[in-house]
Parts: sequence; structure tokens; C-alpha cells
Amino acid sequence: MGVSTLVMLTFGAVALAGMPLAFALGIAALVGLLMSGVDFGVLPTRMMNAVNSFPLMSIPLFMIAGELMIKGGIMEQMISFANALIGRVRGGLAQVAVLAGSILSLVSGTAVSDAAALSSTIGPALRKVYGLGFATAVVAAAANLGPIIPPSAAMIVYAYMAGSSVSIGALFVAAIVPGVIMTCIYLVVVWWIARRRNYPMTGEPFTVRRLAHATRTSGITLLMPVLVVGGIIGGAFTATEGAAIAVSLALLIGFLVTRRLKVSDLPGVLFRAALMSGVVAAMIAFASTVTFLLTVDLLPQRLADALGALTADPLVFMLLVAVLLVVVGMFLESNAAYIMLVPLLHPIALTYGIDATHFAFTFVLNLVIGMLTPPVGVVLFVIAGMTGIRMGELVRHCLPFILAQYALLVTCILFPPVVTWLPRAVGY
Repeated sequence: MGVSTLVMLTFGAVALAGMPLAFALGIAALVGLLMSGVDFGVLPTRMMNAVNSFPLMSIPLFMIAGELMIKGGIMEQMISFANALIGRVRGGLAQVAVLAGSILSLVSGTAVSDAAALSSTIGPALRKVYGLGFATAVVAAAANLGPIIPPSAAMIVYAYMAGSSVSIGALFVAAIVPGVIMTCIYLVVVWWIARRRNYPMTGEPFTVRRLAHATRTSGITLLMPVLVVGGIIGGAFTATEGAAIAVSLALLIGFLVTRRLKVSDLPGVLFRAALMSGVVAAMIAFASTVTFLLTVDLLPQRLADALGALTADPLVFMLLVAVLLVVVGMFLESNAAYIMLVPLLHPIALTYGIDATHFAFTFVLNLVIGMLTPPVGVVLFVIAGMTGIRMGELVRHCLPFILAQYALLVTCILFPPVVTWLPRAVGY
């Protein structure tokens, strides 16, 4: 049995036994080192080098920014602005939730934190108007915009694992058009469902005066994502520096503008961000040794040769990877999938002549959809845990949104300019 096979079987067996994925990767790395005869000194060295990364610092910082927005009352301002923009329409409150989720995504970058934020702020009102099933599905779908709309922690992890061939800025720019399309599709899906089910009209009628007032009231809050995302895309600062700026702005707004943020809130915010980013860092650290063992065993080369013998068509390769990631996304946590699969599949995609940014975005989008699909969809678990809804009922109500995301994925694969046009237009 080859080292690659042994490592993957060990990881699968230990993970299925209930071991956290980071430690399952660590055990698989230890077994691989033992069987390959490679010096065990490789393990701590590669682990340290893997996480000693300036770009990875942006992940906990964006998480902190998202938490501060919730505690500082910034989310309420975003919801008020979205309410004024949507007006009085069928399913209006659900559309407000989608729009608020897309605005929140411009700062937080993660689906889990967005799910918690939306559930605790607009979730109760949604459940009162639409019932538990549709309300939780809307929150789950809106939260899942987090990793699609920049700045995205998932894209940062992908770019880090892929190396210099993928620019974080280019990937953020590439996500803008699909992110806007996805938000618009969600709004249409919500309107269609609300009309079919005869949900009531909510909110006040749209007026320019009301929108102008909401814009003035939320002006500084709305300026925050524009400054952060615009600065990163424009090259004024890196993703990590942008994340630090987002934290600084959230602190200033929370303390001086909304005056809802308290010093006593900060320890909890820092602890939750450290906990979540620590899990990602542990997986990256252990996975670096696993990836090293797979490379030494020539698995990437053997995989490239096998795929080359199967097809020489880049589109067929993209579709095969998409099918693989659909299955992987159902059973493996997305960060673990990026860490394990990007070093294997990204170099192969380049040999097919596929644009690196195009492949990266479709890869991320595919695994983001997996966060809404059972049995291990992490967003589903967060929403179910916070609301008490049964998993089967939640999945049933989420199906229209899941299908909409798959439609966008297929569109992005078949029509690459949807992803690549804007990065090329701005010089990436």
C-alpha cells in the first residue's frame, strides 16, 4: 500500500470515528511519516512554516470585525438601510434579510458569523412573519453569501494554498459580478416564493426621501465596506491590512457613532475569533505535512497523468472537478477541503490552460454550496442550533436557494467571462 493511500485511509477512518478534522489530519501525517521513513523533524518545521503567514492573519481580523458589527449595533443600521431600499413588496422583510446579508458579507467574510448575526438580529422578525421554515432558510441563504462576496476568508485560504499563481485581489474582484448576480437571484427567488405562498407585504413604501434619510443615518456604516473592499481591490493595502482597518472602523463606529459597543464585549469577541481561526490554523498546519507526503509519493503527478488520459478538454476537467466537489462538500468541512484538495487540483488545472482565477472562484463557490447541503453543511447546523428547527425541514426550505447557487456555478463554468471579465478590465 502506497503512502498516499495509507494517509488518506487513515484520515478518513479517524475522521469518521469522530476525531476533529485538524487532529485527524495530524494523525494521518504521523502515520505517513512513520511508514515513509521521512525524518519526524519535518513535522514541526512544516507546521510552523505553514501558519507563519501574513495573509492568514486577515482571517481572525475579519472575524473580529464581523463580531464587532453585531455588538456595536452596526447590523441594525444595515438592516434599516436595506429596508428603505427594498420598500413595501411581497416578501419584503425576507428580501431585506438577503440584502442585509450581502452588505454584511462585505466586511465579515464568513458564512458562520453571518448566520449568527442574521439569526440574532432579523431572524425573530422573519419567523414572526413567515414561520420558522422559510425564515430560517432565508437566513441560511443570506449567510451563505459571506464566502462568495469579498472579502472572503475562503478565498484567502484558497489563494494561500494555491501559491503565487492566484492573487487575493484578483479573486476578490472576480467574485463581485457573481456575488451581485447571486444576490439578485435570491431576491427573485424570495419574491417568487412569497407570491406563491401569499406572504404579506411588509415595510413602508419606497421613497427617495426615506432612502436618502437612511443613507445619511447609515452613511459611515456603509462607507466601511466600501473603504475596506475598495482598498484591497485597488491595491492601496493588502487583505490583512484591510482587515485591520475594518476592525478599527468597527471599533470607532461602535464606541463613538452607535455607542452600543462596550469594553466588556471585547473579551468575548476576541475569544470567539481566536477559537474559529485557531481551528483553521490547526488544519493548515497539519495539512502541510500531509500535502508534503502526498507530493513526495508523487500523487499529484499520478493524478495529473490519470486525468490527462481521461480527457484533454478543459471544460470536461472543470465539470469533473465540480462533480467531485459536490460530493466532497456534502461530507467534508470546506476549510479541510481547501487545504487538502487545492494543492492537488490547482496545478493540474493550470496544465489544462484554465485561468487560475476562474478555477479558483468556481472551486470556492462549489464548496460554499456544500455549506448548505447535508449531512455536514455547517451553516445548516448553526441555524438549526440557534432556532431549534429540524434539519430535514430546514433543508427542504433551502432547496430553491441551493438550486439557484448550482445554477450560478454551472453558468460560471460554462461562461468564464462572468468571472474573469472584471479582473481583466481592472488590470489583474
